[in-house]
Amino acid sequence: MNELILLFENYTCEKNPQCIQLKGEGSNRQYFRLLSPSHSLIGVKGEDKAENATFIALARHFEKKGLPTPKVFSMSEDGMYYIQEDLGDVSLLQYIQGGISSSSVNEQEKEMLIKTISLLPKIQFEGADGLDFSICYPQAEFDKRTIFWDLNYFKYSFLKATGIVFSELELEKDFERMSEMLLQTDTQTFLYRDFQSRNVMIHNNEPHFIDFQGGRKGPIFYDVASFLWQSKARFSAELREELLQVYLQSVRKYIDIEEAFFKNKLQQFVLFRTLQVLGAYGFRGLFERKAYFLESIPYALQNLSVLLEKGFPEYPYLSEILRQLTQLPVFKKKEAVVSNPVSPLKIRVYSFSYKKGIPADESGNGGGYVFDCRAIHNPGKYQEYKALTGLDEPVIRFLEQDGEILSFLDNVYKLADSHIKRYMERGFSDLMFSFGCTGGQHRSVYSAQRTAEHIARKFGVGVQLIHREQGLEHLF
Repeated sequence: MNELILLFENYTCEKNPQCIQLKGEGSNRQYFRLLSPSHSLIGVKGEDKAENATFIALARHFEKKGLPTPKVFSMSEDGMYYIQEDLGDVSLLQYIQGGISSSSVNEQEKEMLIKTISLLPKIQFEGADGLDFSICYPQAEFDKRTIFWDLNYFKYSFLKATGIVFSELELEKDFERMSEMLLQTDTQTFLYRDFQSRNVMIHNNEPHFIDFQGGRKGPIFYDVASFLWQSKARFSAELREELLQVYLQSVRKYIDIEEAFFKNKLQQFVLFRTLQVLGAYGFRGLFERKAYFLESIPYALQNLSVLLEKGFPEYPYLSEILRQLTQLPVFKKKEAVVSNPVSPLKIRVYSFSYKKGIPADESGNGGGYVFDCRAIHNPGKYQEYKALTGLDEPVIRFLEQDGEILSFLDNVYKLADSHIKRYMERGFSDLMFSFGCTGGQHRSVYSAQRTAEHIARKFGVGVQLIHREQGLEHLF
């Protein structure tokens, strides 16, 4: 990308940096890591000049406030390219992935979650201090118009795509009521809008915040709902309550707030945010066919189902439609899909990082096979593969041309095949295979993927594949 390379060279006075494209999930922006002997920066190509300008203006404002956000160093004259601080590759979602998979975060993971949620009021209040909200894009504040943008996003990008028949008029009445409820509390604070663990980077063991270009003036409840009810994070009710108490303690440094009132208002924003998220998952997953968002839908609907247990009598028609939505079998999250009617056996295959521990066996059987991939030639030692995983074609080519991993898997398959046959003969119901490497990113991911495909193809049993450190799951 010549424009980014030129920005890098002008800023660092170093020529011919290595340029590696980074994987993106939910936006049309393109990210690149630019490397020289003494610098590592992130280059961004944005598709929207106004959005780029907003991000840069907010980043510079937050830097002046001493907030942990990336510094922006340079921007192209046309406003379409800029370079910023490199905060590394580990998001908070990846950092807590072990706890998500085992349904129990450890103390180290919990400490990072506490650090993150306790910083949110600082962003909301100190970030708003002296901020000219007119720079925000596409809207300066959270209002009825932006509420209906998100509610209609849900309606047209998700609800209609499911085929559920509903009355536009009756749904609109409840949307009007929701808008009135959400706008009852006015605060002069910064609404981050996409405050979730995927947008928190762990750098020097501290949380740093990215992707705030959609921020605007708005109520404090929205960001708390976004973080604590993020679908893929799957926080337990107990952990969610503990983190909420941390937030309340932190926010009281800025305002007095009564807990019961806060929780009552928060529930309204949790419902609203869940609908907005389903709209995004519908567009990115059902229409753009991006796997991450398709895999997130069942978790969002699970959150929605729990919310509806408490009830929203102020939205009777919407509540009925949402109950229908949560019952759709196409979105049901299952342990595995068993395609062999003779065998009850279900198999789980994990990739993981040894740094974060061996995956726990949720079946209660005490675990299964664990294969150590660390002796295999590691693509992660080479800069061009660092941002990729064992699912990406360049890494696959590297591993297969090297050949070590193919010999390794030949032995795994022989052992797995004999074990699976025996388990099927004896009518056992659960078997687990785990593949570990240093970072849980290259060798283990490739091995787990190939093994799951081999088993599903050969035996026709249900296979659940979990790439723990990537937050990815797939059912065969």
